[in-house]
This record gives sequence, C-alpha cells and structure tokens, in this order.
Amino acid sequence: MPEPRNSSESGNESEPLPVLPAEEPEHDKHGLDLAKSLAGRLKGAAAANGPTRPVLRRRRRRGIDGTQVSGARPDDRDPQRLTATLGRLMRDQGWEVDVAVHGVMARWPSIVGPEMAEHCKPESYEDTQLTVRTDSTAWATQLKMLAPDLIRRLNAELGDGTVTHVNVQGPHAPSWRKGPRTVRGGRGPRDTYG
Repeated sequence: MPEPRNSSESGNESEPLPVLPAEEPEHDKHGLDLAKSLAGRLKGAAAANGPTRPVLRRRRRRGIDGTQVSGARPDDRDPQRLTATLGRLMRDQGWEVDVAVHGVMARWPSIVGPEMAEHCKPESYEDTQLTVRTDSTAWATQLKMLAPDLIRRLNAELGDGTVTHVNVQGPHAPSWRKGPRTVRGGRGPRDTYG
C-alpha cells in the first residue's frame, strides 16, 4: 500500500484527484444504421431513375457596353456608377446650370486671368446675371469695358445664353452718415478710395 503524501510536500493541499469512469457507455447504433439505410435507399432510387444530365453553368449576361446585368435588361436595382447617378440627380432637380456656374466661379482665375482675378471676385449668379465685386472703382470700370468679352468666354464654358449680363459692383464704401442730423442734397462722399 502506498504511503500518503505529506501535504506540505505537494504544495497544493486542496487539489482533488481526478475520477475516471470504470466503463465508457456504448454508442447508440440505431442512428448510424438509420442514416446508412436512408443513404442506400436514395442511391438506389437515383439509379432506378436513370442517368442524370450534367448541370450546366449559366453564363452571366452582359449589357451592350459590356457591363453585367442581373435580368433581361438593366434596371434601377442594378448597381450604378456614382457619376451616372449624380448626373441623373442633377438633371432631375434642375441643378445642372447652377453646378456649372459654381464650377466656373471656382475656376475664375483661369477664365479672367490671374491679375484680374486678384481684384474682381464673382459674388452671385441669378437669372442669367452674374454679379462681380471689384476692389476699386478703377477695376470696376475696367471690367465694365471687358464685360462683352467676359460674357462670350462664360457662354463658351457654360453654353449659349447662360450669362446675358454682368453686373459689376465697386467696393463697399463706408457710410459717412453719423448721427441723426444729415444734410440732404449735399455732395456726399467722393471716390477717395480708388
């Protein structure tokens, strides 16, 4: 008979010893036998029906431009390119002209030249009229003289009739009106800033 160990030697006083089962239970063979018999019956039924046709792989359909389509013809459920979707949205909402005009405003220096772009900034576009603000009255006069050429350039970029008039505005002048009493019909401020 083996001697019991001293608990101080093992270092682990409360560790239980593993218990092994005396016998392992037998597997239930009914489930395995049932599966084998069903597989045999299905195999026999398939052989009685005759040979089967090979499965044909379906060819993917392609549109006219070579893109894949899911049905007889492309529809709105098919994935669309972002540029086509945004273009259709802008056309449906009537935003095409506004987006084109804002694109021209972003490219303003390349259209009018870098020197003029430093002194003249487009402010708004409404009803075929472009409003441009200038740094000084001298640049406002210069832009008024170049307005027909500017309209021609803008219509070449945007399409005929998009811009019919350029409204040129000078710099914002400070108000000289101070206090409640002012002189009507007086000379007012002069162009001392240009």
